[in-house]
Amino acid sequence: MKKLLVFISLLLTYILLGSVFHIYIFCPINEFTGLHCPGCGITRMLLSILKLDFYQAFRYNPLLFVMFPFFIFLLIDEIISEFKNKKSILKKIPNKYTYTFIFVLILYGILRNIIPYLAPTTI
Repeated sequence: MKKLLVFISLLLTYILLGSVFHIYIFCPINEFTGLHCPGCGITRMLLSILKLDFYQAFRYNPLLFVMFPFFIFLLIDEIISEFKNKKSILKKIPNKYTYTFIFVLILYGILRNIIPYLAPTTI
């Protein structure tokens, strides 16, 4: 539980300080190869969500934007499970779903470099 709270605290600090000073961690894959990884645009997506600009958030990273509510659900379930001393849903997910998610991320990473609409863009 402490690790989760530390992670959330660091993530929020990164987003809030970054939005004030406009200093963010660059994507090494994009920086060195010019290709967009499956995670490119996540920070800008989160900032757009905080501003309630959902269309722009979708344009930065469509796949992760669609999956964002699922991640929030898993995070909440993890926190509740920790307090109730139960196994979280995340620990019950079969490996085949984890491998499918990894496959989808790899496929998305390839497609977003072929299909211009999937690349992180600003409207």
